[in-house]
Amino acid sequence: MKEGRIYVPEGELRGEIICLHYNTPVGGHGGRWKMAELVTRNYWWPGLMKEVGKYVKGCDACQRHKNRSKAPAGKLVPNTIPEKPWSHISADFITKLPLAQEYNTVLVVCDYFSKMVHFIATMEKTSAEELARLF
Repeated sequence: MKEGRIYVPEGELRGEIICLHYNTPVGGHGGRWKMAELVTRNYWWPGLMKEVGKYVKGCDACQRHKNRSKAPAGKLVPNTIPEKPWSHISADFITKLPLAQEYNTVLVVCDYFSKMVHFIATMEKTSAEELARLF
């Protein structure tokens, strides 16, 4: 006993106690603080709060059903259809390539209208100003 609570030795019994308090139909899945309060009414062991937090964080049901604090993302809107070539483009880098004529990166520029692609050899440490000059 410690301060009127039962000391639980290290082992599987700790996990079983947490599971029994957390998965009850009446008051289960209440979160970390409610769970810790329920367990510490009758039991104690070093690192109890840490184990409770780890158990709650790993609970599959809680992760699936917990409230999200962010607003949902807006509706998807299709991209506008370009009317002429090279009015809408995308650019991306392919990096960490082996050196070839002192270049180790490829800048890929793609036109949305014609699907035409330009591949431009460059270095990985290209500045924004050098990038503007490449294309």
